[in-house]
Amino acid sequence: MSSLPGLLATRDPGWTEWADVIVVGSGIAGLTAALRLRDRVERIAVVTKDVLAAGSTQWAQGGIAAALGPEDSPEQHERDTLVAGAGACDSDAVRILVTEGPDAVRELIEWGADFDKDPEGNLSLAREGGHHRDRIAHANGDATGAEIQRALIEAVKRAPEILVFEHAMVVDLVTAEDGGVAGLTIHVMGEGDLDGVGLVRARAVVLASGGLGQVFSQTTNPAVATADGMALALRAGARLRDLEFVQFHPTVMYLGPDSRGQQPLISEAVRGEGAVLVDETGERVMAGVHELGDLAPRDIVAKAIMKRMLATGRPNVWLDARGFGEAYWQRRFPNILASCRAHGVDPVTELIPVAPACHYVSGGVHTDLWGRSSVPGLYATGEVACSGVHGANRLASNSLLEGLVFSRRIAEVLPGELRPLSEPVRHSGASGLVPGGTLKQVQEIMTTRVGVLRTATGLGEAVDLLGGIAATPAGRIDPAAWEATNVLTVAHALAEAALRREETRGSHWREDHPERDDARWAGHLDTVLDLDAGATTLMFTPAPATDGVPR
Repeated sequence: MSSLPGLLATRDPGWTEWADVIVVGSGIAGLTAALRLRDRVERIAVVTKDVLAAGSTQWAQGGIAAALGPEDSPEQHERDTLVAGAGACDSDAVRILVTEGPDAVRELIEWGADFDKDPEGNLSLAREGGHHRDRIAHANGDATGAEIQRALIEAVKRAPEILVFEHAMVVDLVTAEDGGVAGLTIHVMGEGDLDGVGLVRARAVVLASGGLGQVFSQTTNPAVATADGMALALRAGARLRDLEFVQFHPTVMYLGPDSRGQQPLISEAVRGEGAVLVDETGERVMAGVHELGDLAPRDIVAKAIMKRMLATGRPNVWLDARGFGEAYWQRRFPNILASCRAHGVDPVTELIPVAPACHYVSGGVHTDLWGRSSVPGLYATGEVACSGVHGANRLASNSLLEGLVFSRRIAEVLPGELRPLSEPVRHSGASGLVPGGTLKQVQEIMTTRVGVLRTATGLGEAVDLLGGIAATPAGRIDPAAWEATNVLTVAHALAEAALRREETRGSHWREDHPERDDARWAGHLDTVLDLDAGATTLMFTPAPATDGVPR
């Protein structure tokens, strides 16, 4: 057990609103849920921390995976997903993902998403790491997320019945007498008709708030990814699952030892088109490592890169895509080309320096197959959720598909499960905050001790250091303190889970326990928070390995 701040300290709400359903987040998962629900409930609201286009979806380069090609099938997609997940996937969730995925992508096209086509007018499908078929639909070469975000925003603008709160940070879930959803407190940051802290009463809340990238010093995630949804859910009594499985993307552009914040991603699709990883001598990094070579699952590639970096003493390896030529770069990866050149590297003629960095968390708010959490009336979808499809390591380009599929499933069941509009109950537990200035301390602790390479010593130090920060009270109430407290809360839970899991599986790499151990660790680690005690409890739930490779 470890002590953490309770509900976020905040001022009393100065205004009130209501909605049948509040969707938190405006990426593919959130906007799909809102669009699917708009004709099924009377009043729906979308709350987003910045503008509608500011989430992680717009940064997705590679594309969206689905069995859409003539030689592909859901069964093949399922097998690739289970293998990448290293035995920790929920096989039922994976089957739902791959069988419902193609229709979900077709609906996205109907909403206006314009994917790249081949000369015959069919979808142009690419291949990425861990896939044995070409099944990645992409748009504008390497700007798939931006195109999907554009199409969804345009669809929302054509739906005036969807109430949108931009520049609005969710503070905490408000619960009713039975512990279920009664609404949210949110802070609207000086934009629009509402300002300051307010209460939005609701019959259901759908979390689609994204991941926890800002828990680490270097990440591909935008600045808004401060784990708000996961922290909020934990404080509300929901269960977080599999937080230790953080995916470090193997090819993030290395900008030097002092670079912090969001880093340039070099999409896996670049390797899918033939680029290869090499060290400073030109030797292939992935030679003899895996049957798929440079297109092995991300955890395997990231580990191979880290091993080569340790062996050579260098802070990076190199991605060689010089064989593409200028015209191909301009056509297939124009945005990555521009990004590289903006940072002083011309990939047409030069090697690209790359190293792993935090990219995606496979864990999150534990849900069932319909997106329900353990809190009545609280649903979760997309990266904030742990639906079970990713296991210990997400297969490339399955994230956008998960947001589509499980948001559609939530919309199927939620209208029939709406709770009465309930009176909020003030919680008896103490509220708290840590100073906003502690965020960088938390990030450095997590990066140096809970990064790609983990040991019991480093993880134990991280838990202790984070516990010390948790005891530091904030001198003022503001969004910076809320964000820092959310990051600390989830970072602490992540470090505890990583310390407890004494094996190497998928994206969780323990140097002191280098082998996968199904006999002891096939299953899931769940975190819950007791607000009254200010303490988390970590529980292990055994489950059989699902990749057919027992170890």
